[in-house]
Amino acid sequence: MPIQRISKGFKDISMSFKINPTNKDIITIQNETAIARSIRNIVLTNRGEKFFSNYFGSGVQRLLFENIDDITASSIQDAIEESINNWEPRVEILDVITEPDPDNNSYNVSIEYEIIGADVPNQELQFVLQSSR
Repeated sequence: MPIQRISKGFKDISMSFKINPTNKDIITIQNETAIARSIRNIVLTNRGEKFFSNYFGSGVQRLLFENIDDITASSIQDAIEESINNWEPRVEILDVITEPDPDNNSYNVSIEYEIIGADVPNQELQFVLQSSR
């Protein structure tokens, strides 16, 4: 029987670094928003980009310079699944869909996941991957 993990509330700082006028502290994001931000950061981080953690990230950025086709889309999908499974233990991936968009030189990504131990519905994160050069 698998071990069931029970989650508590999650909290992270907002990347806007704005000040909360009530308590004069940095604004925080919580629960589903914090996890969605974490997943997006994992996917968009190149391996070797994070100091002292050379394997952190997905390596998806290097695949964005390949041909825009179903084969590359499948490689991007595998890289996303592997990186989230390695670096985000609070979620279980249900589905990753990567659709090539050759007209815009990009990929449309949809990630469906379940937050482990939280009593919330399945979450879906959608974004566009595009080469930056």
